[in-house]
Amino acid sequence: MTDMQQLFVHWMKQLITKREKGNDTMVEEFLLLGFKSVPAPESLLFLVFLVVYIITIGGNILVATIVLTTYHLHKPMYFFLGNLAVLETFYTSTILPRILASFISHYQRISFTGCFLQFYFFASLVCTECYLLSAMSYDRYLAICRPLHYVTIMNGRLCFQLSLATWITGFVASAFTTFFASQLKFCGPNEIDSFFCDYSPLLLLSCSDTQQTETLMSVLGAACTMPPLLLTMVSYVCIITTILKIPSTTSRRKAFSTCSSHLTVVTIFYGTLIIVYILPKTNALRDMNKVFAVFYTIVAPMVNPFIYSLRNTEFRVALRKAVCKLVTWRRIQRIQVP
Repeated sequence: MTDMQQLFVHWMKQLITKREKGNDTMVEEFLLLGFKSVPAPESLLFLVFLVVYIITIGGNILVATIVLTTYHLHKPMYFFLGNLAVLETFYTSTILPRILASFISHYQRISFTGCFLQFYFFASLVCTECYLLSAMSYDRYLAICRPLHYVTIMNGRLCFQLSLATWITGFVASAFTTFFASQLKFCGPNEIDSFFCDYSPLLLLSCSDTQQTETLMSVLGAACTMPPLLLTMVSYVCIITTILKIPSTTSRRKAFSTCSSHLTVVTIFYGTLIIVYILPKTNALRDMNKVFAVFYTIVAPMVNPFIYSLRNTEFRVALRKAVCKLVTWRRIQRIQVP
């Protein structure tokens, strides 16, 4: 955790403690209903989520490690891919350990402070991922649409600046969102019909007027999603237009394969976000929201490393070499042991 994040956590704790002392907040903890409505044994759910968590952490750490240690992968595309792998490791760790602990202890409660801290880090990482995916789409746009200028434009300095900007934007914008949400009064029901602290179910529990807060949070949410989404869409319109103009079928297939993995990840990520947060809350969609929330918070971070690695020949070669080196090293260690 960086110094800025530690400072924010300390500030949040002081703010919430002050509010509780002033009797502005009657609810001291929330009850996460989680997956109680799912007709399956908790032991089975625990096993499933544990396997998912291990695969997610292992897969993303493996991607980040290979990108970091393989010299010929020190390119802008893989630099952003490594950032995405690190982000999704944190992203999953914000939610899944809490779920696993609730299955073991059967303790579904979360403190007021803990709920808003989870909401802050979750929202920050979602916003960061939106901008990071747009940076990755811009990188693919330059590589396909402006190949002669790619090396000079997308240099190491610009990659670092874009990456840093995505992280700062996500954590700063979410600080305002969390602040406005924490100013609401919660004096009645405390059951959150979700498996993590999200702003939509929190607003439903508030006993104060939420219209102004909803407007402010909608504006901030739109600032985190709409600009990067538009940039991503414009980039891919230009990319597809350029690919269709390539006369060679082989060249077209090769050009499309370099961005198809990213396009798949973008479609899954934004598709589920739109269903959960933007579409009207009809009864049918309300019942399915938890399913789609599981998909983009838990399933997507698990499958993303496979989407990128299985469809990228260069990365597969680097992975195969890393595995061979590891096997060779273990054989040498066994031979040296008396």
